[in-house]
Amino acid sequence: MSRGFGREKRLLTPRQFKAVFDSPSGKAPGKSVLLLARDNQLDHPRLGLVIGKKSVKLAVERNRIKRQIRESFRLNQDNLTGWDIVVVARKGLGDLENGELSQQFGKLWKRLARSRPSRDADFSPGTSDNPHA
Repeated sequence: MSRGFGREKRLLTPRQFKAVFDSPSGKAPGKSVLLLARDNQLDHPRLGLVIGKKSVKLAVERNRIKRQIRESFRLNQDNLTGWDIVVVARKGLGDLENGELSQQFGKLWKRLARSRPSRDADFSPGTSDNPHA
């Protein structure tokens, strides 16, 4: 898998965002941020950002935060395969320094990756949910 952040690694349409908001299968709350995730049945993760003026006032700060999140995602995407992830900013996110943002998102990606049921368990032959099979 490439380590880039091309178009195929982004949530682009309102429909894609709505799918994650309507039925998230994973959540990772953090300081001033919430990560929502949903299985995407693809071999790569996709990222969407929701950072509004209400939560981060200055455009300069919103853009800095977006750059930091994208870079952190790019570096950690190998652990996030198969997720559609939406990052929702809350008040106070703009007050964090770049190092703090990077550290916080590193932890959030790991927590999200751990919350995912392993794909091998889902597709292993001979296993069944029915105990009487």
